[in-house]
Amino acid sequence: MQKSYRASNPGENRQWFVVDAKDQPLGRLAVVVANKLRAKDLPTFDPSVDAGAFVIVINAALVKLTGKKEEQKEYQRYSGFRDGLKRFSAATMRASHPDRMIKEAVWGMLPKNNIARKMMTRVKVFAGAEHTHAAQKPVEIKL
Repeated sequence: MQKSYRASNPGENRQWFVVDAKDQPLGRLAVVVANKLRAKDLPTFDPSVDAGAFVIVINAALVKLTGKKEEQKEYQRYSGFRDGLKRFSAATMRASHPDRMIKEAVWGMLPKNNIARKMMTRVKVFAGAEHTHAAQKPVEIKL
């Protein structure tokens, strides 16, 4: 009889990847990032084990939105107070917080549980082309 395999948490030995978001559709980029975070691209994938990698996203301000999403897509934030709901377009979000666009898209593709909240701490998003994680020697992902 063969024993079943149980993936282990890699701890400090996680891989680092860098993704260039320039001219990439937001949703397709988010799928790649979410799959790396969950380790769905590995043969040892287990939904209950956090075995994913770190993902660095550069050029977040240059991500592409198709169609009329730049004007029509709305993001919401709620302060918790009465009348505290704020809505703004994707163009406004890109101008003020381009990193949040990518983080919210990735969060939407992860399960809503404690493991996913831990995974989101491993997404590093930078608006420009430079990042501060060169010492980790990230591997570039071509999209």
